[in-house]
Amino acid sequence: MTPGRSLRPAVAAVLWAASLVLLLAAACAGGGGASGGPGCRKHVAKVTEYGAVGDGRTLNTGAFAKAVADLSHRARDGGAALVVPPGKWLTGPFNLTSCFTLYLDEGAEILASQDMNHWPLIAPLPSYGRGRDEPGPRYINFIGGSNLTDVIITGKNGTINGQGQVWWDKFHAKELKSTRGHLLELLHSDNIIISNVTFVDAPYWNLHPTYCTNVTISGVTILAPLNSPNTDGIDPDSSTHVKIEDCYIVSGDDCVAVKSGWDEYGIKFNMPSQHIVIRRLTCISPTSAMIALGSEMSGGIRDVRAEDNIAINTESAVRIKSGAGRGGFVKDIFVRGLSLHTMKWVFWMTGNYGQHPDNTSNPNAMPEVTGINYSDVFAENVTTAGRMEGIPNDPYTGICISNVTASLAPNATELQWNCTNVKGVTSNVSPKPCPELGAEGKPCAFPVEELVIGPPALPKCSY
Repeated sequence: MTPGRSLRPAVAAVLWAASLVLLLAAACAGGGGASGGPGCRKHVAKVTEYGAVGDGRTLNTGAFAKAVADLSHRARDGGAALVVPPGKWLTGPFNLTSCFTLYLDEGAEILASQDMNHWPLIAPLPSYGRGRDEPGPRYINFIGGSNLTDVIITGKNGTINGQGQVWWDKFHAKELKSTRGHLLELLHSDNIIISNVTFVDAPYWNLHPTYCTNVTISGVTILAPLNSPNTDGIDPDSSTHVKIEDCYIVSGDDCVAVKSGWDEYGIKFNMPSQHIVIRRLTCISPTSAMIALGSEMSGGIRDVRAEDNIAINTESAVRIKSGAGRGGFVKDIFVRGLSLHTMKWVFWMTGNYGQHPDNTSNPNAMPEVTGINYSDVFAENVTTAGRMEGIPNDPYTGICISNVTASLAPNATELQWNCTNVKGVTSNVSPKPCPELGAEGKPCAFPVEELVIGPPALPKCSY
């Protein structure tokens, strides 16, 4: 540590993590019944014990609901794990409970029902004010839960399959009057672990932790066709202390999108997304970003740390998306160690997002975008190095770009940097940056103290 640097941030982080461990222990007292040690559940049951049939045809919604309801009574006695054995388990949407593990064995596949009658409508998120695509309510999420603590979704790389094609077809045909449900959405919950599971063909966004705290998403695979609409990979939304690591995502939209509410509803709800780590992510998304910040960012986004990430055949690396009417802020963003292969844009900031929830949005609610740091970036087969578009009379400031090499594609544009309403500094950047970023700066910042998020190691439980 640098001499004279205060120890307070690091000490506070350790105390905060310790308090979470104590709260977790109190909520799920008496665990450790399965082999593997901490984080393992005392009570274990298979979904077949509740009448489920894994033939891919029998509808098992009642069995999953009955299992979760029964196992919820074990929360204070060491928690419970519901094991999904090998097979194809068709079900409608269902919720999880606290002190609970959903464990997908090798060869297990949970299939979402394609019958829309099995997907009731629910209220829109208060930070959005309406469904994201259509006014009014939205379809329920496939796997959900609210006000939960200590939830784990894991296994031996089993699959949760949203069977989204029917939803995509109806979306393209403009036959939907409500917004599609997400594959997994947890609300107002804490101490979440999602690991070693594959998510396939989500109707809409895949993983959507919203108003959540202390979320770990590790070793997850997310797959969707490259032309599937809005199949974002992981979207932390108004959530704090989120760790995304060692994930592989192929998507028709952003691989990771950090959000915090939409226009006046997000401003009023006032819950930022903050203290987020994204590392060792591999992304393929030819029409979207590896990591997006926004465009719904009206509650604010701060302290996002992205490092050692790989993008292949992806439109852009870390993209900031906002516009007049959004309000909020995007600040203290730290990016380093990117390896990019076949990119349309290496750097892209957008200040012209015009989608609004309704006609009550305040056009004078301007976002604050500042303190954006990119360093140690290698890119090859690049069409354009930078497209940096702030907002007139509301420029994006405090941009720092250092130690960047972008080798150009054969069809590269003649103008490599297109910059308007941005201000910043650069050092050791090739191709030569635009004049707005032409001032010589020092190497860009990256926080020294590590964020403490989740347990030191993932639970190793054998059920």
